[in-house]
Amino acid sequence: MNAFEVFAIYVTPFVIIGIAIKLLMKRYAVDLPDVQKQAGATPKRRFLLGAWRSD
Repeated sequence: MNAFEVFAIYVTPFVIIGIAIKLLMKRYAVDLPDVQKQAGATPKRRFLLGAWRSD
């Protein structure tokens, strides 16, 4: 098996899942900004602790 075949086998499921999610979002008339609004505000990052802590 060459590298391209391994890459294609690895990437194909992610592409298929992404396309399926995009089609479902279009079917139910949900846009990404709507989903982000439902998730709430982004957490504030702290200086120097932003890599692992958010409030």
